[in-house]
Amino acid sequence: MKTYYYLVASQRFLREEEDLDEVFAERVRNYHEQKKEIDFWFIDRPAFLDAPELASVKAKIPQPATAIISTNKQFITWFKLRLEFVATGEFQAPSATITDPIASLCIQTSI
Repeated sequence: MKTYYYLVASQRFLREEEDLDEVFAERVRNYHEQKKEIDFWFIDRPAFLDAPELASVKAKIPQPATAIISTNKQFITWFKLRLEFVATGEFQAPSATITDPIASLCIQTSI
């Protein structure tokens, strides 16, 4: 089991009000240069929020939500200092209530 750290906010806030594309592009570039494995994910409608132990967090966040998840606690702390109107925390996965830490509840269609 691993510890995952998260930052969660409304999808509108993280997708429309904050310009995070450049931040993530720079981080990915840096990881590739250092030959480091990616340890962060940007997920719309994160499934982990449906775990019973995170019900109080989900209740505080306008839905639909978006999350930044990482196994690197400092990365989430850095984002928390940069952004307002977000909640942070951690969870262990896989577990009985969170089988896939980066799963999304978004409906995916294929063409």
